[in-house]
Amino acid sequence: MTLKRVLDQKNTGEVVYIVETATMLAATKKMCDNYVGAVLIVSNTGSPIGIVTERDVLRFCATRSTELDNVLVTDVMTKDLIIGTFDTTIDEVLTIMTEKKFRHIPVVDKGKIVGLVSLGDLVKIKLKETSVEAKHLRDYISMG
Repeated sequence: MTLKRVLDQKNTGEVVYIVETATMLAATKKMCDNYVGAVLIVSNTGSPIGIVTERDVLRFCATRSTELDNVLVTDVMTKDLIIGTFDTTIDEVLTIMTEKKFRHIPVVDKGKIVGLVSLGDLVKIKLKETSVEAKHLRDYISMG
């Protein structure tokens, strides 16, 4: 299964993002307002350049006493952004997420941001696949 299918099943509207000149306070508010755990950071041209997650906000708050409205998202965001495409498989993404210890991956198609997939999205799909497979196996065994 590919990230395109995950995004199709996720069926969400717009990708939650904020420009690189925004403050951490603005990014935190955007996450809260949209009930998401991450906000994608985009350049002035709209290209993804980083991501700020709940963990980034917590780490920042725990190590600095600066107020969030005085800090730019580019000072805190994860810069080594790994980007998926419609053709990236779920297994590839799960492997990357496990190795790199992160929970979100932006998806780009033809240079345009089309989605942000979370670990929870992938687990939900995998659980559904496993349940369907288990049902087919039970049906096969009971016919046997």
